[in-house]
Order: sequence, then C-alpha cells, then structure tokens
Amino acid sequence: MTSAELTAAVPAALHIPGPATPYQGDIARYWDGEARPVNLRLGDVDGLYHHHYGVGEVDIAALGDPEDRGYEDRLIAELHRLESAQADVLLEHLGGIGRDDTVVDAGCGRGGSMVMAHQRFGCSVEGVTLSAKQADFANGRAAELGIGDHVRATVCNMLSMPFATGSAAGSWNNESSMYVDLDDLFAEHSRVLEVGGRYVTITGCWNPRYGQPSKWVSQINAHFECNIHSRREYLRAMADNRLVPQAVVDLTPDTLPYWELRATSSLVTGIEDAFINSYRDGSFQYVLIAADRV
Repeated sequence: MTSAELTAAVPAALHIPGPATPYQGDIARYWDGEARPVNLRLGDVDGLYHHHYGVGEVDIAALGDPEDRGYEDRLIAELHRLESAQADVLLEHLGGIGRDDTVVDAGCGRGGSMVMAHQRFGCSVEGVTLSAKQADFANGRAAELGIGDHVRATVCNMLSMPFATGSAAGSWNNESSMYVDLDDLFAEHSRVLEVGGRYVTITGCWNPRYGQPSKWVSQINAHFECNIHSRREYLRAMADNRLVPQAVVDLTPDTLPYWELRATSSLVTGIEDAFINSYRDGSFQYVLIAADRV
C-alpha cells in the first residue's frame, strides 16, 4: 500500500488535545499539512516512512548510469537506504532493549523508526507527535503490518507525555528536539526513563566554535519553523536533568553524501544548499548523543 492509499484508508479516530501554546498549534498545522514527495516517495520504497536524513557512503554501483532508464528510481531507493541506515545507527546506541521493554519515540513522524525498533528488539514502542495526520498514518501502517498491539502513536506534546514515571527502558528524539526547550525536553525524558535507561538523540546543531548561528542555520530554522540549538546547549541540559552522555558522535561527514546526492534528485525542496554549505563551513553539525539516566 502506498502512502497515498494508506492516508486515504485510515480514519481520523484519534483524540486530539488542544495545543498548549500558539507555537505548538503552528507546528501541528505545519506537519498536518506536510506532504513532501521527499518524505512520502522515499517511504513508498519499502513502507518505512521517515522524517529524517541519511548517513553513509553512497552506493555508486547501485545507482548505475545516470543516462539509463530507471536511474531516478534507483536514486530514490538509495536515499531511502541511507535514511534507514541513520535510524539503524540510532537504534544501535539504545543498547540492550528486551522484548518486554517499552521504548518511546518523541516526535515520531509517520512511524518508520518505531517499526524498525519493534522489528529489531521485539519491544513495545510508544510514539508521540503534535500532528494528528502523522499519528493516524503511523497507526495505520502498524495495523497494516500486524504490529498495532506493539507500536502506537499518540497525539500529544513531547514535553508532557502520557507515560508513567520510570516506565521506559529507552527513548529518543530523531531530528525533533529543535522544536522544544531542551531543559523541558530532557526533564520529561528523565521522568519517563527507568534508572539506567538509555536516551539517544540525532540532531543538527549549530557549532559554538563558529560563534553564532550562521545564515545557513537561520535559513534552516525558517524553512522548518524550528529553533536549532547549539551542541553546548544539549550537553548542559542533559547534565541538568540526570542524563549522563556515554557517546557523542559527529555524524557530519557521514551525512554529507546523502545531501549531495539528494541535491541532484527530482525531490529537492530548496533547502539542500543550506545544509551542504553549513556542514562544509563548520557552522552546523550532525551529532548523535547517547546518555544514560542516573
């Protein structure tokens, strides 16, 4: 079933709470209305619908000759492979999650990472998003795969999640933390995680060594209606909320090939140059941080 068919097939049956702030309302409307081919067409490759970017070297042999018929389809499949590779990197850093555990995807989008987490660990996965359309889509996809009893998306604010204190063995934000205050976010992750539980984020952040957010970072903020934080802010807010980093990985060199390939595709959105230029000049970084709840 394609993304268009799945969207049409899923009824709007979710309880939708009112936004706590006008900004939350703006973000909910933004993602309810988002239907970029770069997200949907890539997900149609294998039914995993992501809302993040890719890591790893491009498989030039798999792309073949740009003049050959079918090249664009192969390029899209390669972009999607790199997206899923990014999710694999995040899930690898969650550590030893068991079948009886519950993990939380804060800012789950259309649910691709949730499906991958259940397939990898056999665990239950709870996702939260401000977008009712995203949650409906994610729940419809889980039902289609027969894993609806284990994978669920809920419409709510990630700063006030409907999960019991200490109930999660792991949690993450995959390119969603730029929509919230980091102290509030990490306080909530610290609350829902059990002691010893693992939190992971992959995010773009501006580099304090650059001095201030560059013009490229400002363009990215405007494009996505977000507020990108500095790397220093992440580490400080984690320390203030009982999350102790165990790994800090600079993924910038690993994500550049994805962006350089995407810039040659038919799915460009106009923001590609801002990512490429900011990664190259060092003003923007793509970082993974894994931290344990103490």
